[in-house]
Amino acid sequence: MKADDAKKIISTAIDREVEAYTFYRTVSEKAKDPALKKLFTELAGEEKQHREFLQGMLSKDVSKMHFEAKKDYKVVNTLPSPPLSADLKPLDGIVVSIKKELEAMQMYTQLANLSTDTEQKFLFSQLANMESGHKARLEDIYTNMAFPEVW
Repeated sequence: MKADDAKKIISTAIDREVEAYTFYRTVSEKAKDPALKKLFTELAGEEKQHREFLQGMLSKDVSKMHFEAKKDYKVVNTLPSPPLSADLKPLDGIVVSIKKELEAMQMYTQLANLSTDTEQKFLFSQLANMESGHKARLEDIYTNMAFPEVW
């Protein structure tokens, strides 16, 4: 992979982390339910850490990053999603959040799979795992909100 391609991918990942941070922060400020407020505040903090990690990678000599060359790995291709907006209904906001976490998880998994450097592979795998954890937490909340059981 060319150094410019790696920089573009990492820059796109940073943009997505900033977008997620902004969304989660805004939603946390508007949330009335204390548990949702706490969850979205935590998610915002974690997305900020991801951004900082990626910015650190970008500040390194990208030509020394080790990726296996692939003809078309489609890291930046995503399905169309509604734009993030803090004015979404809570359930819709959670659905958008789940989709964003899935996209981030898939992107980091692809970067881990392309990495030939063991440490780099591990770091991208860890980011994918963190995003997977975010997705699972959000899916749990979605299930409880969308399908409340009446006993």
